[in-house]
Amino acid sequence: MAASSSGIVAGLTAAALATVGYLAHQAAETLPAGLGRAARAGAAPAAGTSKAPQVKRDPTALPPASGKGARVVYSLRGDRVWLVAGDEAVSRTFEVEPSAVDPAPGSYSVTSRSNAVTGSDGVPVEHVVRFASVDGVVIGFSAAVNESATPAPAPDPKVRTGGIRESRVDGDAMWTFATIGRRVVVVR
Repeated sequence: MAASSSGIVAGLTAAALATVGYLAHQAAETLPAGLGRAARAGAAPAAGTSKAPQVKRDPTALPPASGKGARVVYSLRGDRVWLVAGDEAVSRTFEVEPSAVDPAPGSYSVTSRSNAVTGSDGVPVEHVVRFASVDGVVIGFSAAVNESATPAPAPDPKVRTGGIRESRVDGDAMWTFATIGRRVVVVR
């Protein structure tokens, strides 16, 4: 009887181990990626996950690959401008209202300036700093004379204008910083 009971115990032990192994495998397959198990070689991360931890970028941080030296950096996606000194220190950053016509990403130079004019949309503007032209539309920064601390409302998208609007305070800073020949770097 001892031989048969040890065979039964061995059989029950083997069945229990197989069951525990099967349940452990099932549990491991239902864990979210990165929790308790290494990713399988060649397996794509689960939807909505990434191999690297997600780090939110500060929207006021100077964009990478925006050049070197004293320059104006304009982000098309962020609708933001940075005034960067020669030592790479950001002296000012601010939001702008984009123009209806965007310049292509790249490096430009300030080509002309006007202290006060009427914009192509009929709005009186000051401290106009021009740096590009797209299909005959001149692109530049300006501040609406009737605005105080915030950029003017977005221009009518049906009118092809090139005025990138900033507040008057920011326009004063741009006017002082962006003299003829100053580099303007446009990034996505």
